[in-house]
Amino acid sequence: MFKALSRALTSRSGPILTGVAVGILAPLLTFWGNPGNMGICVACFTRDIAGALGLHRAATVQYIRPELAGFILGSFISSLIYGEYKPRTGSSPIVRFFLGFFAMIGALVFLGCPWRAYIRLSAGDLNAIPGIVGLAIGIVIGIAFLWHGFSLGRNYPAKKALGYIMPAVAVTLLVFVLLRPSFGPEGASAVFFSKEGPGSMAAPVALSLAVGLFIGFLAQRSRFCTVGALRDLIMFKDFHLFNGIIAFIVAAFITNVLLGQFKLGFEGQPIAHTNTLWNAMGMVLSGLAFTLAGGCPGRQFIMSGEGDGDAATFILGMLFGAATAHNFSLASSPAGPGMYGPAATIVGIVFCLFVGFLMKEKI
Repeated sequence: MFKALSRALTSRSGPILTGVAVGILAPLLTFWGNPGNMGICVACFTRDIAGALGLHRAATVQYIRPELAGFILGSFISSLIYGEYKPRTGSSPIVRFFLGFFAMIGALVFLGCPWRAYIRLSAGDLNAIPGIVGLAIGIVIGIAFLWHGFSLGRNYPAKKALGYIMPAVAVTLLVFVLLRPSFGPEGASAVFFSKEGPGSMAAPVALSLAVGLFIGFLAQRSRFCTVGALRDLIMFKDFHLFNGIIAFIVAAFITNVLLGQFKLGFEGQPIAHTNTLWNAMGMVLSGLAFTLAGGCPGRQFIMSGEGDGDAATFILGMLFGAATAHNFSLASSPAGPGMYGPAATIVGIVFCLFVGFLMKEKI
């Protein structure tokens, strides 16, 4: 069984199978309780975890999302089964940290990661279109740097224990969401859970974890990546990963229609704003940062489960970026961009451009 599944996922059909799975399961998670058009959003879920751990105090976005723990553990299990658990690290970790930081800033200006951009589009949110255009522009800029020799350097094999850290973190987060521990004489909570807003909306923990494990397993084998798909299509005219995006959008559209979750238009979309310029610019930043770092946020979580310490560093940057975005009024809301969000987006783009120009190897 495992051999047959592996052959299917590592074939040309692998990204399509994964895309269909994500496209069906993401709207179902919304139907089961997750926020609107946010069945799966790696950036938003990372932000919610940052809030739950007290790294920011935006009371409406604090929850430990089991899906992300599932991504890590599903990938970890898959890599062990198929002999791809290969701990490695050492590829410009501090640069990767800040690429993750600014990728998150851009995502929270748009209000979603690339996965959510496609989910929003499949549910009729036309505000996703400038975001997807911006994402493509950011990826194209990143590709220009790749063509001219950009590299963060190679990573190096590491001891197996390094690769156990992220699965251990995932298990710890699951313990927190299940037990909701409290400490102190007044029972002050060690983690925070929203009582209203998006953070209070969640599918049952068991369902969320099961979906995360399943997608983590599939994505690890198929190398599913929403940023790598556009990169490979433009650089190599290779549709292998891009077919997964098409399958993702089509499956999500059909599922949203069947569930009555499709609403076409710009106004009144859940957890979205209508500022076209900053929807686009936020994703220009994210697309550029993800391309320079080598993968979309979902792919970073999957790689961290395989033992990639550089991906784990990128995730830590995202976590810190989420905290900063809400602590310093950078994140958008349905009312529009945050007070300092546009300025932070420009700073982030400048940072990524400097990284792209300065970190080049001779061709």
